Amino acid sequence: MAQNRRGCGCALAALAVVALVALVLGWYFLKPWWDKRRAELPPPPSGEELKVVVLDVGQGDSILIVSPTGKTALVDAGNPGMGKRVLDALRRHNVDHIDLFVTTHAHADHIGAADEVINGTNVLSVLDSKVPHTTKNYDEFISTIEAKGINYIGAEPGQRFDLGGGVLITVLAPIPPLFEADQLRSGGNVPNANSVVTRLDYGEFSLLLTGDAEAQTEQRMMSRGANVSAKVLKVGHHGSRYASSEEFLKRGGFEVAVISNGADNRYGHPSQEVLDRLRTSNIKVYRTDLHGEIVITTRGQVRDYKITPAREAKEDVWAGREPLRDDSARRGFVDFGDLPPAPKPRRESSTSNANSNKSNTNRRASSR
Repeated sequence: MAQNRRGCGCALAALAVVALVALVLGWYFLKPWWDKRRAELPPPPSGEELKVVVLDVGQGDSILIVSPTGKTALVDAGNPGMGKRVLDALRRHNVDHIDLFVTTHAHADHIGAADEVINGTNVLSVLDSKVPHTTKNYDEFISTIEAKGINYIGAEPGQRFDLGGGVLITVLAPIPPLFEADQLRSGGNVPNANSVVTRLDYGEFSLLLTGDAEAQTEQRMMSRGANVSAKVLKVGHHGSRYASSEEFLKRGGFEVAVISNGADNRYGHPSQEVLDRLRTSNIKVYRTDLHGEIVITTRGQVRDYKITPAREAKEDVWAGREPLRDDSARRGFVDFGDLPPAPKPRRESSTSNANSNKSNTNRRASSR
């Protein structure tokens, strides 16, 4: 009997040793994963206000981010000539510098006013896809960065930029190898497909900024395990029918979508197809063409973010715009720059009245 007890005791001791060894080995192998996972978590929010301003720059993108500590980021700068509007917005929101200027890609509706902004305020770093574009506008953008001696960073997945106070910007795309022209759908566009995509985290609040990324970019991010879920989505490519795929919207679980587009655009942005997908996903929509400048504020707590548009929409937010021509043609979608802005509506009645008044005045003068 005593011998049996001794045998049981030895077995228990052996099991304890095995368990201890397993625990040590497990910790040895799991600790690097745990450390990496912990490092990837955003810092806790300070509880002070974060402000995100989706500027009204017409048919283009420009988004200002102001952290609780006063650090700032600007994502894109709109079309050429929009520099004054962007710089005025910086002043209105008490911003006198840009810590991180993210240029999502080289199309003029995103970097058109970048040189004006860089020359008009103090920019510390530029984060860019570094996918070149053969335009004068792109050359001026690069020349201005070089002339100012600004830190010029190529975007890579996993890069993190701490804006202080618990605000973190993480790069999700472009994912190498970069898309080439022969990999894209008919009419696809290399700068768009390789847009810089970032997510902004602040406590319980999150925002996905997608540039002009389209469905192929969305699919690649999801297949590579990128965290695309967020409270708010800046809709890709101004609401193009080739972005915001059904699977992407489902994976993102977005509550709000913001579309940056112009009322006079000829590209059919936002597409009715995209608006229908957003409505089916129960996502609330704001549009700069209808709401003007859109301000998002939060202290990083659960469901405490607030969205304040400059004005109430006077048109149906769920009604898409018609393109000048069918963008499903074989030659591809309406690419930026191949069409002039839409003509302004003519005021025939007021013009006729003005001419009539002028004619009457001339008659009176000649009769004197």
